Amino acid sequence: MLHFDKFTLANGLRVLVHRDESTPMVAVNILYDVGARDEEVGRTGFAHLFEHLMFGGSVHVPEYDEPLQMAGGENNAYTTNDVTNYYIQLPLKNIDTAFWLESDRMLSLAFGERSLDVQRKVVCEEFKEHYLNKPYGNAWHLMRTLAYKVHPYRWPTIGENLEQIETAQLDDVKKFFFKHYRPVNAVMCVAGNVTTEEVKTLSEKWFGDIEAGDPYVRQLPQEPKQTEARVQEVHADVPLDALYKAWHMGKRLGEDYYAADLITEVLGSGMSSRLYRRLVKEQHLFSSISCYHTGSLDAGLLVIEGKVTEGHTLEEANAAVEAELAILVQEGVTEAELEKARNKIEAMIAFEDMSLLNRANNLAFYELMGDAGLINSEWDRYNAVTREGLQKVAATIFDPANSNTLFYRKNA
Repeated sequence: MLHFDKFTLANGLRVLVHRDESTPMVAVNILYDVGARDEEVGRTGFAHLFEHLMFGGSVHVPEYDEPLQMAGGENNAYTTNDVTNYYIQLPLKNIDTAFWLESDRMLSLAFGERSLDVQRKVVCEEFKEHYLNKPYGNAWHLMRTLAYKVHPYRWPTIGENLEQIETAQLDDVKKFFFKHYRPVNAVMCVAGNVTTEEVKTLSEKWFGDIEAGDPYVRQLPQEPKQTEARVQEVHADVPLDALYKAWHMGKRLGEDYYAADLITEVLGSGMSSRLYRRLVKEQHLFSSISCYHTGSLDAGLLVIEGKVTEGHTLEEANAAVEAELAILVQEGVTEAELEKARNKIEAMIAFEDMSLLNRANNLAFYELMGDAGLINSEWDRYNAVTREGLQKVAATIFDPANSNTLFYRKNA
């Protein structure tokens, strides 16, 4: 059970306080309710670009990292299709430094052509390194456009293509910032040996005068139900053929999410999972295989991907995966498999709670989803999944008409 208090500033900034008296450190996590799904068609990659720009200096702080390092702190950030998260951990005695730095960049970045040009080049190099020049690097670009036809999940966080990042203009960047990176669209969690009153005082001092901004009302096109299987083939200079398969699944807070998560554990999490045991160890069809889901806030994807061993075809590998899924749908899972999957997730939840930063991050995330208190009932939802319920969800997800298959063939 994670204990916390919460309050909201007059400008709409939601603040959570999680007290841990056992640590001399404090974590300050700020989660913005903006991700790649909130970008405009033809103007993608902005949320990820801001992950870099936010470290390029703010209106009163030209260098972000230097004062934090002098205060004994560390920081980082990540961007997904749903959210953007920034976090700092530093000694409690220097907590003001974290509030000063985070409030200044929430107030305004130091917008300038030079900063934009530097960070734009960094992102472009990242795009080239990880998505254009890396083997299989464009697989998820292809899979997203195959699986999604109208929802903005159809482009990855890095952006749809290089050109849209290269042509991002300063005015576009400013508009995106002042639309999304406002107190009313943010959640801050402070975790450490602090009291709620202390955090209230600091929050009012450093964040209270920042203009609230307009609440962002998300109106995204909803992906229609897929009614026929989709298959795409690509050839590239890669060492092995690879199989990527994806099926639409429910949203993060949907009733089927927890069963879907358990399905991925049973099928492809670790070397004792069904797919690894049968298709790698026994049949030697794959050199590696995994099953996971995107964890998206809107309806996401359940994915199976693997590299096919020499001497076997993609068609053989795909047929073997389909056969395993048919067994799951027809027979379900054993009680032992379900219990093992539950135990792994329970252990993962417990492991995450050991980290102060993870607790701060997770509390902010659940608050953004609607209520930080949901974090304390997650395990109950997993524990409530029955074998019958899991089998029913498997039958819905693995409907052949719901499948998207990418055959990634190596050049002859």
